[in-house]
Amino acid sequence: MNKKIQKVLVANRGEIALRILRACRELGLSSVAVYSDADRASLHVGYADEAYRLGPSAATESYLRTDRILEIARQSGADAIHPGYGFLSENAEFAAACEQAGVRFIGPSSSAMRMLGSKTKARQTADAADLPRVPGSTQALGSLAEAKRVALDVGYPVMLKAAAGGGGKGMRAVASESELAGALENATSEAERAFGSGEVYIEKLIQQPRHIEIQLLADHHGNCVYLGERECSVQRRHQKVVEEAPSAAVDEALRRRMGSAAVRLAQAAGYTNAGTAEFLVDAERNFYFLEMNTRLQVEHPVTELVTGLDLVHLQIQIAQGDPLPFTQQDVVLRGHAIECRIYAEDPENGFMPSPGKITRLLQASGPGIREDCGIYEGWTVPLDYDPILSKLIAYAPTRALAIERMLRALQEYHVGGIATNVNLFRRILSDRGFRSAEIDTGYLERLLAESSTSTLESGAVRDNDAENAATIAAAIFEQSQIAAETKENGNAAPANAWKATGRREGMRL
Repeated sequence: MNKKIQKVLVANRGEIALRILRACRELGLSSVAVYSDADRASLHVGYADEAYRLGPSAATESYLRTDRILEIARQSGADAIHPGYGFLSENAEFAAACEQAGVRFIGPSSSAMRMLGSKTKARQTADAADLPRVPGSTQALGSLAEAKRVALDVGYPVMLKAAAGGGGKGMRAVASESELAGALENATSEAERAFGSGEVYIEKLIQQPRHIEIQLLADHHGNCVYLGERECSVQRRHQKVVEEAPSAAVDEALRRRMGSAAVRLAQAAGYTNAGTAEFLVDAERNFYFLEMNTRLQVEHPVTELVTGLDLVHLQIQIAQGDPLPFTQQDVVLRGHAIECRIYAEDPENGFMPSPGKITRLLQASGPGIREDCGIYEGWTVPLDYDPILSKLIAYAPTRALAIERMLRALQEYHVGGIATNVNLFRRILSDRGFRSAEIDTGYLERLLAESSTSTLESGAVRDNDAENAATIAAAIFEQSQIAAETKENGNAAPANAWKATGRREGMRL
């Protein structure tokens, strides 16, 4: 464990792959990228010191191929693998295969991942560590009859959740027993497709909670610290949309209680590296353990900005056996950070994915603005993966100024040729409820419902003048580009294959 890492293979794609590759360069480490056929022209491929083809575009034939990834690690001489998030990042079998192959997995051990990566086993570990948790089952459901018994015991409404993953996949809210059979079938099949495991458990649905998570770091020398909290309550269909650090609803006393509980959980599982304990917080400021994410989170940049720490650097250093270079007393939160996940999707058309060529890219910059980006002008957004394009982050001394900086950055930001959710963020950050931090996990769905009602009543959504100006200008530019391309090519614009796929699948990619 004392031998220093020399070369890191990044088993991922897009903005997170580029984020990790940059950290490797800063640490003086050689890097290896892998790519599918759909990603041959992606930014991370050109940025790495070496790049190897994994296979066809489908994730099951490329980014989920443990055997192929380990073969490339052997071929390239990589002595460590960073999984990023998604794909194999929470796959205990993959972590174990790395260990058996003598390649360091930059993340927790396979044994810790089995204890906490599975949502059901994490709930068992939480019970052993005496953490308050959401009432419900601690085992995967074996049958519909068992689901009915558990639901009756905890009381409706309940939530069905995939045991092997997150990101809103394999989750169904159930209001009554008449809905349970169909919801269980759908949740099981979706979990199987997304994570390779159809195991589902059931828990009480807590009404209008805040979703608060605690970032953890633990080394191989017994040191474990928490790095404050992130507010992740702005969600659509259980998928986070906007994240903040710190939470406006958490004071220092509650932060210490939640942080101590998260550390207790990690120590009970013998956890090392970066991880995130997720909690629900009710109106009375009671908190309940929800699950543990045994990987780097999508929203890690907001924690980096308010703590001044580089989590990817620290992940690599922990993986090679270095002790944490600070203690809990050294962790100080300064300022406020907000992250918006920029997706290739159309909120005005049911959030349908929007693949295609990026004909124009105007990126935001200036004081307090960071963008973790995986796209460029001229690149074609593929159909095959989650449609995240980049993460736009604003940092300022106060939450109010962070909101204004983000709004300014969103006015500067434009992606031509495809639809994005940028206008949705302008709407959220301009909303009185968000600005006053009166949010919970149902906030965004209510805002969208209000907007839909307003549209039906008035025939149009009334946005602020600045947003209208930016939207009209972007639309004029984009239409002129499409017209020019159509005239040049002598034919119509291609059909939206992603939209057709979304309709067939009936789910968000």
